[in-house]
Amino acid sequence: MTDTNTQELAKSFDPAEIEARWYPVWEERGYFKAGLDPKKPSFAIQLPPPNITGILHMGHA
Repeated sequence: MTDTNTQELAKSFDPAEIEARWYPVWEERGYFKAGLDPKKPSFAIQLPPPNITGILHMGHA
């Protein structure tokens, strides 16, 4: 059985092609703007300084 309504997939992913459509939407919705919302809990992310022996991994624990 053959299906004549198939499309060939791209050989590689091109994010610029997708983002060209979505970037204006993200900007319009304010996704790139930081802001405080007192109704939401605050949080912090602590990042360690660069490790002199290379990329930090589970073996450093």
